[in-house]
Amino acid sequence: MILKKTVKWLLIVLLPVGFGSCNQHYTPKPRGYFRIDMPPKKYQVFDSSFPYSFEYPVYARITGDPYAPNEKYWINIRYPAYKASIHISYKKVKHNLVKYLEDSRLLVVKHISKADAIHDSLLFSPKKHLYGMTYDLEGNAVASPYQFILTDSSTHFLRGALYFNVPPNNDSLQPVIQSIKGDIRHLLNTFHWKN
Repeated sequence: MILKKTVKWLLIVLLPVGFGSCNQHYTPKPRGYFRIDMPPKKYQVFDSSFPYSFEYPVYARITGDPYAPNEKYWINIRYPAYKASIHISYKKVKHNLVKYLEDSRLLVVKHISKADAIHDSLLFSPKKHLYGMTYDLEGNAVASPYQFILTDSSTHFLRGALYFNVPPNNDSLQPVIQSIKGDIRHLLNTFHWKN
C-alpha cells in the first residue's frame, strides 16, 4: 500500500515536470568550416614583354587565358590552393575608352541582384599615368567579390576580376577573399605601364 501511494505521488509530481520540460526547441548548430591558414606575404615581379608590369604573390601562378587564345596580353593569376583566379584582360585604347569603361561597369552591375553592397574606390596616380576604380562586392552569393579597372586614359586599358572555381559561399571563403584583396591592392600599388 505504501508502495502504491509512493508511485502515485511520484507520478503526480514527475509527470507535470516531465511534460513541462518538453517545451525546449532543438536548434541545430551552424555548419562549421575548416580553418584556412594563409601563407606569409611574399611577392615577385611580373615583368615580361607585356605592356604592363606588377608584383604578385610567390604562391600564385600566372597562366595565359585559355578562353581567349587570340588575346596575348590576357592572363590569369591562379591560386591553386584556394581554387581562385584573378582574370586580367588588356586592351589597346583607340578612341574606344568609353566603351571599355561602360563594358566594365556593366560587368559589375550584373552582380547587383546577388550583392548586399558594392563599394567603389577611385585610383588616381598622375605620376604613374594610372587611373582606375576598384569594386568591392559584398554578399554571400556574389560570384566575383572584387574587381578593378586601370587605364592611362590614352593608350592602355586593363580590367581584373577575382573568381573562385567553387560555388559561391563567401562567408566561408572570407579569409581567402580578404587575403587575395590584399594581394590585389599590392598589385595595384606596384603596377606600371610600359611603352
